[in-house]
Amino acid sequence: MTTSASSNRWLTLLFQPTSDTTTGFQVALTILRVVVSSLMIHNGLDKLADVQGFATNVVANGMGLPFPVFLTYCSAYAEIVGSILLILGLLSRPASLALVFTMGMAIYFHVHVDGLKIRSFETATLYGCSFLFFLVNGGGQYSLDAFISRQLGGSQE
Repeated sequence: MTTSASSNRWLTLLFQPTSDTTTGFQVALTILRVVVSSLMIHNGLDKLADVQGFATNVVANGMGLPFPVFLTYCSAYAEIVGSILLILGLLSRPASLALVFTMGMAIYFHVHVDGLKIRSFETATLYGCSFLFFLVNGGGQYSLDAFISRQLGGSQE
């Protein structure tokens, strides 16, 4: 296999969705991707609205992590940029990975501060599971990833 073919294979694997190709499933997948990602954006915007408050109360005091302001910006931009990419279905898997990691940290915070009270961490867990789904399955047939995959010659299962 040539270097060009090898890199093209990796690009195809990155962008090619692995989900069921039935129209109903793909429409539902697209709606889920857009709605969940759209709802996530406000979390990032809320962090940017009060960086110091989030950095102090959540990152430093709640989780005990170093560099709380830096990590607050990382979290906020992961939620905003990752969500926008996921809405578009562009780089869905890397965007989902960032969002899964961010939600994992949110779950850790809620369990660390409140224990296993469902009310505290259920939203972060639902977001995390949704983004994990897109990490595994990609953005679906109605995404820019699928369009790019078709342009690269990837098959649509």
